[in-house]
Amino acid sequence: MNLSLTGKHALVCGGSRGIGFAAAKELAFLGAKVTILSRDVDSLLVAAEQLDVTQKQGHHFLVADLSNPESVRDLIGEFAKDNPVHILINNAGGPRSGPLVEVEIQQLAHAFATHIMSSQVITQVVLPGMKEAGYGRIINIISTSVKQPIAGLGVSNTIRGAMANWAKTLAGEVGKDGITVNNVLPGMTSTERLQELFKSMAERLHITPEEYAEQVKTTIPMGRFATPSEIANVIAFLASPAASYITGTNVVVDGGRTGSL
Repeated sequence: MNLSLTGKHALVCGGSRGIGFAAAKELAFLGAKVTILSRDVDSLLVAAEQLDVTQKQGHHFLVADLSNPESVRDLIGEFAKDNPVHILINNAGGPRSGPLVEVEIQQLAHAFATHIMSSQVITQVVLPGMKEAGYGRIINIISTSVKQPIAGLGVSNTIRGAMANWAKTLAGEVGKDGITVNNVLPGMTSTERLQELFKSMAERLHITPEEYAEQVKTTIPMGRFATPSEIANVIAFLASPAASYITGTNVVVDGGRTGSL
């Protein structure tokens, strides 16, 4: 099985921590040059240093706020002129929790800009390089809410579903160019984001985050949360030559929790 990414350049959005950083490390391990993007300069510096320890391949980092698609388009467009991107990992932090009926319209607009619009403009500027290279992998890290909405995550459920359909449409348009587009749907994964969600949910239920976490574990057949590296392994496979005929699909990585196929 050919998993080598030597000679490939990967751009990982949200790559300074959590699943994004785990994916960046795995892609680097397989030989790719990796550029990580985040709005948090301090976490980027720490992450970039760890990547350099992993592989001496000329990794980069970019500072950008995905909630501002126009600035992201300009930044990536200029960068991609001299650094063609072969692997794009669209990954952004999830919206705040809460019932959909309580959501202000600005929250939906912010989430749409961060997830859909930024992914759109980044894809548009990196597609020419993928077509020229005859190799392209666009992988979107979304959520199992694409298949089964999660209670208390109104905005996230809405935006994740839109992202999945954006990806499915795109897959049908770029397949002829040898470019694949797939979605990875992580379940409950041990990240800072999960801790924040549990804290918010626990406050609503008047219990501790630890108590809430134990309740959630009972809904997972494997009885535990995923590690970021377990999600990253799937992302790296989809980015590899071995996944050349997989496109337009959702890959669930959730320990069996989702109640549908």
